Amino acid sequence: MPIFEYRCRQCGHVSEFLESAGRRGKHPCQHCGSPETEKVLSGFAVGRSGCNTSRECPSCTNCECPHASGQA
Repeated sequence: MPIFEYRCRQCGHVSEFLESAGRRGKHPCQHCGSPETEKVLSGFAVGRSGCNTSRECPSCTNCECPHASGQA
C-alpha cells in the first residue's frame, strides 16, 4: 500500500497514512485532531546508482564524484 500525505487546514501539520491506491480516505490530523485535512502532492524516491552531481551531496561516500573526496 502506498503512503499518502495529508495537510491539516487548521494547523498546517502534514501526516502520513497508508492507504489503498484507489481509496480516498478521510484522516484526522495527527497533531491537533482536526477532521479538515487535504491530500497533498508529495515527492517520491527513485533508486539510482551513482551520484547526482547536479547538486552538492556532502554525505556522498559510495561514488567517485568530487563530493565523495571533499574536492567539490
